[in-house]
Amino acid sequence: MTARRPRLLDRHRPAPAALREELAAGLLAETPRISPKFLYDQLGSRLFAAITELDAYYPTRTEAAIFAARAGEIAAAAGTGCTLVDLGAGDCAKAASLFPALRPARYVAVDIAVDFLVESLDYLQFRHPAMDITGLGCDFSSRLELPPEIGPGPRLLFYPGSSIGNFSPDDAVAFLRQARAASQGGGLLIGFDLVKATAVLDRAYDDELGVTAAFNRNLLNVVNRQLGADFRVADFRHVAFFDAAASRIEMHLEARADLVVRWPGGERRLAAGQRIHTENSYKYTIDGAGRLLAAAGFGETHWWTDDADWFALFWAAA
Repeated sequence: MTARRPRLLDRHRPAPAALREELAAGLLAETPRISPKFLYDQLGSRLFAAITELDAYYPTRTEAAIFAARAGEIAAAAGTGCTLVDLGAGDCAKAASLFPALRPARYVAVDIAVDFLVESLDYLQFRHPAMDITGLGCDFSSRLELPPEIGPGPRLLFYPGSSIGNFSPDDAVAFLRQARAASQGGGLLIGFDLVKATAVLDRAYDDELGVTAAFNRNLLNVVNRQLGADFRVADFRHVAFFDAAASRIEMHLEARADLVVRWPGGERRLAAGQRIHTENSYKYTIDGAGRLLAAAGFGETHWWTDDADWFALFWAAA
């Protein structure tokens, strides 16, 4: 018998010119910036997977503890036998940990890093040979639109980790409205990182081993390939800190000395100490997360936290 293979729908084929335009516009902005979506090339995806293994990075293991302790309650709220759509699936491990409880009829893994996704799905299909598994390569950060090939609703959209924190609150509401529509009458299972001691947050995004620094600085290699720029990774250091007023972690790349970065058709001068903004990660309270979901039009919600109230998992009905 021929082994079942996961299906791949590769919709992540942005025009190179559009990517170059986006990157150049960000670098030439008054406060230079690079979208965090560019963090996740194949190496970046592997580095992020390594970050989740660090003692300093609490979100992954804390969320996993909620999954383990509350799996039955999660399934009771969200239902079983659904089409499970995993947004930003990565190595698919988080969703797979919920398979025994949710018993999905179909699993759809969505990620921008297509090559990494293919490797993950091959292994997942080996472990679950009877499951209908589909990979969808796409950038859903600007618009979440699921193709009809993934099957009809209702769907349970799964958005774990603190990924919703990468959006500003206004942009998060807009994204969650799209998620509600994409669920086709199903629901959303989503993780929110909660406000906590600044020292805990700072260490999570600037670990002692420098893995997060490598993840952030690898972004310059991506820009060099996509834009034809001449960034030297050694010229920049990783900076991450919690801005309490904005309730967000900020990540930056800081120039170690005065320098000029060039690419075909443009250049950017940076003074020593000047920063390129690469990522935000907003932190929420339970009430704040609930208000965000309500503003996006979701109805009934259930939520679970760990014993220390560091992380919350919400289910919201569409």
